Amino acid sequence: MYELKLVSVTYMAQRKGKSTIFKAHVRDRKGAVKLRALDYAERHGYIRGVVKEILHDPGRGAPVAKVQFLNAYKYKRDTELLIATEGMYTGQFVYCGKKADLVVGNCLPLNQVPEGTIVCNIEARQGDRGAFARGSGCFAVVITHDEDKGTTRLRLPSGGKKTVPNTARAQIGIVAGGGRTDKPLLKAGRAYHKYRVKRNCWPKIRGVAKNPVEHPFGGGNHQHIGKPSTVSREAPAGRKVGLIAARRTGRLRGEKKVAQDKD
Repeated sequence: MYELKLVSVTYMAQRKGKSTIFKAHVRDRKGAVKLRALDYAERHGYIRGVVKEILHDPGRGAPVAKVQFLNAYKYKRDTELLIATEGMYTGQFVYCGKKADLVVGNCLPLNQVPEGTIVCNIEARQGDRGAFARGSGCFAVVITHDEDKGTTRLRLPSGGKKTVPNTARAQIGIVAGGGRTDKPLLKAGRAYHKYRVKRNCWPKIRGVAKNPVEHPFGGGNHQHIGKPSTVSREAPAGRKVGLIAARRTGRLRGEKKVAQDKD
């Protein structure tokens, strides 16, 4: 009548990566840190705010400034979370807008900022409220303005150069909290607390130290990879570990050729 079949099911062990339960740990965070939403006051003049508090945001190396602005349309105050720049203090007045002064902490469009100025929390396009140079101690330098194309060229913290619209806004100065990585963590407890408020990415276990069911490099009588460490860009998820789509492998030997800076 009825035939019973035994079906074996293999479960892949997953502890990290894209899934429903391992997400960024955001419960204690203070909120999204952004520039003010672009409005008439910023486009044509300026608006003044006052730094009410400088806060620590768990999982973020840079301190955060709580700045209060008067609402232009209703009888109320708007509280914004901005990235604190070096030298910012409670009670300081912060000015945002086209006609704001070039002072540390203020927010101006790049076309109002002279070449050579140090800026941070820069927009990639007008109104996106901050995209580049937002980490602790980070800053970008305004290299040149191209008035004909309406663009500004920046040197980013990575050393790379980027061209953005000159209507994009930026804060003046360096992000506070610099030098954070100069001090070594020294012990596992500090690393534990550092990553506990970020996400589940510590401790990192080597692939060769795992079992075959847990990692493509796992298993074997000695800890060895047993296959090429390079892997195709088109490899399926789970197999795509190691040196993904590597152009070359091995140590960099010889002198590094430095390209001439055209700017």
